[in-house]
Amino acid sequence: MTTSITVATATVAAPSLVERYAHMAHTFKPRPVDRVLRGLDVLLGGLLLVATSPLLAVGMLAIRVTDGRPILYRGRRVGRAGEIFVMYKLRTLRADAEARLGLFLGDELTILTEQERTRAGRILRATKIDELPQLWNVVRGDMSLVGPRPIRPAFFEQLCLEIPRYWQRLVVRPGITGLAQLRLTREMTWAEKLAHDFEYIADRSVRLYLAVLAETLLRALRGRWGV
Repeated sequence: MTTSITVATATVAAPSLVERYAHMAHTFKPRPVDRVLRGLDVLLGGLLLVATSPLLAVGMLAIRVTDGRPILYRGRRVGRAGEIFVMYKLRTLRADAEARLGLFLGDELTILTEQERTRAGRILRATKIDELPQLWNVVRGDMSLVGPRPIRPAFFEQLCLEIPRYWQRLVVRPGITGLAQLRLTREMTWAEKLAHDFEYIADRSVRLYLAVLAETLLRALRGRWGV
């Protein structure tokens, strides 16, 4: 008599970004300055959120009148230590644009994004008012005012495969602005952008933090933001 034996196979879930970061980042310890920078984020981010609330209200009204709802864009991003968070912006693209643009990156994404821009979105994007809701992410602790720009999870995974050290960006919170954003050019590769992010991570200090904020504010007032 033949006996048949059925073997159940278990599906093992791949480790999350948080688990992989914990495994790889044992040599990257927090610094005392990180607590100071977090305090500055809460103080300055909160003050900026209150001070810019009239602009935020005008932007939200413009979206509502010209393009309806939703008013806010909510996008999943990779934060410090691999934690996934929801980043907020004022919506500047047509509804459900991310579903159509989600597979693109780089110059191709830039071109297609322009085609999806709404009437109000063009003004909000040009003046950077669309970025103001990220101040709430800063106050919450998802982001910092200064740091590497947050990346979508799928592209973060892809860039980690292409650039083995890319995961080291997770040492600090992603930022609204940063050295890479101030120095960004269209010809710059992802690896070159990463080098500027690493420079900030390695040299982060109150002085550098304030210098990046001051330069960002100066460029915004001059209308010469280089993103």
